[in-house]
Order: sequence, then structure tokens, then C-alpha cells
Amino acid sequence: MTDLLVAAVKSAVLILLLLTAFAYMTLLERRLLGKFQVRYGPNRVGPFGLLQPLADGVKLLFKESFRPAQVDVIIYLVAPALSMTTALFVYAVIPFGPEISLFGHRVTLYLTDVNVGILLVLAASSIGVYGIILGGWSSNNKYSLLGSLRSSAQLISYELALGLAVIAVVLTAGTLSLVEIVRAQARLPFIVLQPVAFLLFLTAAIAETNRAPFDLPEAEQELVAGYQTEYGGFKFAMFYAGEYIGIVTMSALTTTLFLGGWQGPLLPPLLWFALKTFVFIFFFIWLRATMPRVRHDHLMAFGWKFLVPLGLLNIVVTSVVIILRST
Repeated sequence: MTDLLVAAVKSAVLILLLLTAFAYMTLLERRLLGKFQVRYGPNRVGPFGLLQPLADGVKLLFKESFRPAQVDVIIYLVAPALSMTTALFVYAVIPFGPEISLFGHRVTLYLTDVNVGILLVLAASSIGVYGIILGGWSSNNKYSLLGSLRSSAQLISYELALGLAVIAVVLTAGTLSLVEIVRAQARLPFIVLQPVAFLLFLTAAIAETNRAPFDLPEAEQELVAGYQTEYGGFKFAMFYAGEYIGIVTMSALTTTLFLGGWQGPLLPPLLWFALKTFVFIFFFIWLRATMPRVRHDHLMAFGWKFLVPLGLLNIVVTSVVIILRST
């Protein structure tokens, strides 16, 4: 019962932190985009605009809930919830720090450590695309359907490149456990040993989170708003919560797989993890303000004709180096 209670408390705290991070990521992005574009961001609600996420949340909560005619009601309602829950589920195995002593008890700064942790992450992130596909299909709107089809093609394609980058890390660390992968970087982070895999993973992560310049599933020029066109109010917020939590997820995974996770000198482990993760969150926002959206055929060609062959070549080179070192 004690273990179950500890896991429940850690889960509740983690969900609360992630939902708070989602809310304030929207504010951070709007403020940073304002700075990049030489204008003001939101700065009226509360000191320095810090209560803007609360105002936005209250507005979305009390907006009228509408539903288009002839939609598949159950799937229409389940889709945003599926998108958000799968984004949260991944954090069951992401380690934020080592074991610590708390009130005389040893407490791990992660929910669980399973020996196939990275496979669980990839499986959960793959399920997230179903929320987008089902949302677009159930909306009875051709623009929503086209956006969801684009998304399925994009996410399936770049999931392969993402997996190839992860395989190179797994070969280097010799384990599928995320905790052990972090510990394997005690002497040298994998960004030094696997720079090609790092670039592959980061590029695929941008596509997986539907962020600029790869945000084709919600291209407003030709698709109105893509898969979430017919969603409003709290259901709309759930889709965007899934997207922004996905950004935090990919930033945390990049930190875990390539930057040594919580490890670092002088500062506490949790602070190291937070700082490294924030660097990648900032990069996602910076990229949105900098890069123009690419064409969909160029996006698909880049994934299949460049990233996938490069990932396969990197795995071959990594395997040869590991075999030569062991002989």
C-alpha cells in the first residue's frame, strides 16, 4: 500500500506540473515570439502577464460547446482526450533524477524503471497520432480529414527516423532502460558519441510534434486549421495541451538520451534536468519564429530519402565500431 500511495502522489504531482507547464508554455511562446518579432506579447493580465494562461483557461472552459451535424459523436469526443492522455502517459518512464532520501525514505525521481522503457515511450507516442486522425475523420469536414491524413503520413514517416536515432543510442548504451541510458552517460554524453543520431532525433521530434516548419497538418493557408477545425472550447484546449506537452516530452527525451539527463556538476539533479529541457523548449519556439513552412511533398521526401538512409547508415557504423571495440 505504501508503494501504491507513493506512486499515486508522484503521478498527481507530475500531472499537475505538466498541466502547469503546458499553460505557461503558451505564455512563454507568445512572449518570446513577441520579442523575436519586435512587438509586445501578452502583458496585461496580472504582473508581467503571468495570469494570462489562467484567463485563457477560464475563457476556454466557459465557451459554448458546439458539435457539427452528422459527426460520429463518441469518436469526436474521445479524440482530444486520447491525444492528451497519451502525451501524459509517456512520463511514466522518463527519469527526472536519481534516488533521493526524503523523510528517511528512499524515493526515486521517476515513476518506474522498466527494462524496455524506450519501447514504451515510442509505443505511447505512436498511439497519440490516433487522436489527430480520429478527430479529423469524425468531424465530417473535408479540411479536417485532409489535415488528419497529412498528419498520419507525416508522423508515421518521421517515427521511423526517430526510431533509427533511438536504436543508435540503445546500441551505444547497451540497454533499453531510460534510467540506465542516463547512467551510461556519466563520463560522456551521447551527443558527443552520437552527433548524427542527435540531429536525426531532433529533426524527427520537430515533425512528430507538428511544429514549424513541419506543421503541415494544421496549415491555415489551405486547411483552415486542419484536424481541429471543428473543435472549440475545452476540446480544442485538450488538443493543444497534447501538442504542448508533446514538446516538453520531446525536449525531456532529448535531454535523457543525448545530454546525460539529470547529471551535471554543482547544481541539483532536478535543476540540471529542467535547464537542459528548457534549452530545447526554447529551441522549438525559436524555430517557429525563424523558419518558413515547407511544402508537404518536400517534407515527405526529406524524411524518406534523406533521414531514413542516414539513420540506417549511422546504425551500421555504430554497430561496426561496437564490434571492433569488443574484439
